[in-house]
Amino acid sequence: MTKKITAAIIGLGRIASLLEEDSLREKPCTHAGAIAANSECALAAGCDIDEDRRRLFAEKWQVPVYADAAEMLRLHQPQILSIATHPDSHYRFCLLAARHNVPVIVCEKPVADNIGEARKIAALCRTGAAAAAGSSAAAGKGARAALPVIITNHERRYSQDYIRAKTILEEGKLGQLLSVRAALCMGKTARLLDMLWHDGTHLADAIMFLSNSTLRHRRAWGAKLASRSGTVWLEGALHSRKNSRQIAVPVIIEIGAGRDHLVFEIEFSCEKGRLRIGNGIFEVLESAPSPYAEKFRSLKNTGEQFSGATGYFANMLKDAVCCVRDPQRPPVSSATDGLRVIEYLNSVKKWRK
Repeated sequence: MTKKITAAIIGLGRIASLLEEDSLREKPCTHAGAIAANSECALAAGCDIDEDRRRLFAEKWQVPVYADAAEMLRLHQPQILSIATHPDSHYRFCLLAARHNVPVIVCEKPVADNIGEARKIAALCRTGAAAAAGSSAAAGKGARAALPVIITNHERRYSQDYIRAKTILEEGKLGQLLSVRAALCMGKTARLLDMLWHDGTHLADAIMFLSNSTLRHRRAWGAKLASRSGTVWLEGALHSRKNSRQIAVPVIIEIGAGRDHLVFEIEFSCEKGRLRIGNGIFEVLESAPSPYAEKFRSLKNTGEQFSGATGYFANMLKDAVCCVRDPQRPPVSSATDGLRVIEYLNSVKKWRK
């Protein structure tokens, strides 16, 4: 019988465990839930500086908990470590995990709260802990030649509805991609910059994932990003190369406050149709002879829908397990993917605060 892969978690809040109590969410919807649901894994321990969170985690999952991450890593030597702390601590814990020879690190999004530390996290996968720390002292603390695999938890890369949407776009039935529109509203009085940095992480990555392109910012107009009211529009382009030719597809992203509901959606407008996907949204339309006017064509809903479990958290953990079994396997959502999103967000943030 194959020995189970051990997993541990640093940061025992909502995305680590607490959201499993939400009766409406698809399960598993947390790191602990995904580990517990995977027959190849065993949850070994958890770590948090907050005593109440440690107590709740220990009661629910029946595992030891720690206030000190280094102690947990030393005692349990997990093969998968989930980092579910605030982004300003992600690099510190990724570096700590690399020094303790953790082979696969799952880092929550955004991968960091600034471009410098995002680059350092991506570098860990290429150079290891000693080189990333930039000192010989790091080499004496357990750094090794083997490099860690770092997965950024961009959950929509693992979600079956987004995977299906990507297949539809790649099949070419809708023709060439001509433009992208997206909308994000995540709180009536939330600061627009906070929406962009936290939930916009998923939006930007999903746009790049579905289009196989790199999203770059050009300009913004409307409300200031520091505002808690109004709407800001971000104009940019998706850049890719096809047949030795550079292609740029225009993108408009709307980020708005003042709504009493959540909005997360992306629309891909193509030569022969349109695809729209988001929270509770899956719509595919194809060009057909118009029933309203002769010699014209209109968009007709194909009737294709997506229902059932998306498997977004379960599939992420499966990816982590595969990376433990095969260290040469590239993850579906890498640290480089996480860095690419931070590069985009950082360019927007610098442009207009």
